[in-house]
Amino acid sequence: MVTFLVIGLPTDIVPNPLFGREVPVRQWEPWVLLATSVLTGLWFGLQRTRRIVAADGTVAGEDSSVPPLSAAGLALFAVACPVCNKIVLVALGTSGALGIWEPLQPWLAMISLAALVGAVAYAARRRPCVDGTCRVRSAS
Repeated sequence: MVTFLVIGLPTDIVPNPLFGREVPVRQWEPWVLLATSVLTGLWFGLQRTRRIVAADGTVAGEDSSVPPLSAAGLALFAVACPVCNKIVLVALGTSGALGIWEPLQPWLAMISLAALVGAVAYAARRRPCVDGTCRVRSAS
C-alpha cells in the first residue's frame, strides 16, 4: 500500500488535490502501478533475516539483503507525466519530453517490472528454510 501511494499520489494516477498532471493518465499506467505495488509487497514479504546454524548448533552467521528500490523508482519515472518531470524538461524541453521521453516510458515500465519479478524470484529461491534456521554441513 505504501508503494502504491508513494508512486500513485505524486504522479496523479491516484487523484488528489495536491498534485496535478498535464498529460492524461494512459490506460496502462494504473496497471503498472498496481503490479509494482504487488511485486514490491511480495519482495518485502519474502525478506527476513535468516540465522545460519552450523551442524554443531552454533550460529554461523546472518543472511539478509537490500530491497530493490531502484526498480520501484524506475516505475515512478515510467508512469509519471512526461512534461511534469523537471529533469526531463530541462534536458529535452517540452517537445522532447513528449516526442522522445513519452515513447520510452512503456519500455521503462517493462524493465522495472522485469527487475521486480527477478528480485521476487531471487528472494523466493533464497528462502529454503521454513523455520528461519538453516543447517550448514561442516566440511569433513
